[in-house]
Amino acid sequence: MTTATWSDIGWLGDDRDAPATVEARAYLEANAGLAGLEILEKSEVERAVRIFRRDGFVVIRDVLTADQTAFLRDGVTQVAREIVAADEQRSGNRGSHRYSFGGSSVTRSMAHRPEWQMLMNVPFIHEIVAEIFESDGYSLRSASGDFCLPGASAYQPLHSDMGDWRSNDSTPFSSFHDPRTMLSTRDLPCPYVCINVLPFDQHALNGPTRQIPGSQHARGPIPTLDEEPEWMRLSTVTPALAGSIQIRDVRAWHGGTPNLSDDLRAIPNVEFYAPWFHEPTLPGISYDDYRTLSEPAQRAARFHVADSSEELPAGYVVKPLPNRSPKPAS
Repeated sequence: MTTATWSDIGWLGDDRDAPATVEARAYLEANAGLAGLEILEKSEVERAVRIFRRDGFVVIRDVLTADQTAFLRDGVTQVAREIVAADEQRSGNRGSHRYSFGGSSVTRSMAHRPEWQMLMNVPFIHEIVAEIFESDGYSLRSASGDFCLPGASAYQPLHSDMGDWRSNDSTPFSSFHDPRTMLSTRDLPCPYVCINVLPFDQHALNGPTRQIPGSQHARGPIPTLDEEPEWMRLSTVTPALAGSIQIRDVRAWHGGTPNLSDDLRAIPNVEFYAPWFHEPTLPGISYDDYRTLSEPAQRAARFHVADSSEELPAGYVVKPLPNRSPKPAS
């Protein structure tokens, strides 16, 4: 596994040069990419917040340095190889060839890894999250993210990462409930944000996320793959360079697209709850590691840290998480 290329790992048993795949690759190269995509500078914080609130997502370049990007890239590559090694059939845990980092970890988090701890420490991430929530009282929900292998040839259905209340018999991760049935999560300000960080350039062929602008407040049903118009399938966040971040309102419709390249595509993340919103949070970082974090990161991770007497389990298991709302990776 350690010497195999990602093309060998991902295209296992599949023909990367099959006529249909070659045709699909040419079509995406010619047509994919979100029309009017704006990629901002770090200095444009106020504008970034306006675009985020309008569209449900925003992209900002050069948030990580070259050294930070390389460190993150090496870490996610190592973890991805460890996860895939336990999945000979490439079945994934978020669809074929698609994996959740946190969903594969026995702690449901990647906060034990130094690469994700680095993300938790990035000052600009705390600056932009505080601006979005107009408060520094936000809290860490998760340190996770997704990756897809070459050969992930299918589109993922459009989805939202959170919905309205479901009973505790169904999932413990559902805390908003209006018994009057008058309010939906769609009526609220953003309950939590996901910040995906790009360790690799994101382009038309390596499985970029497609994002539907303004859908975070949409009350209508999300279209199925059969119903989805072609413009939505092509609305991918491309091109975007390594070191950039994509900040998402998790309610906005989004989905994974085919990775027809020869490379791994990974989008590790950190997620933060608004100060007024919370769901059950499991320990994901040891007390000793927590003590090494910056002050803003410690404040944010206050619900995510294990007790000083507790030893966190370690390891990866490729299977869907029990007792959790269905949530496909992007």
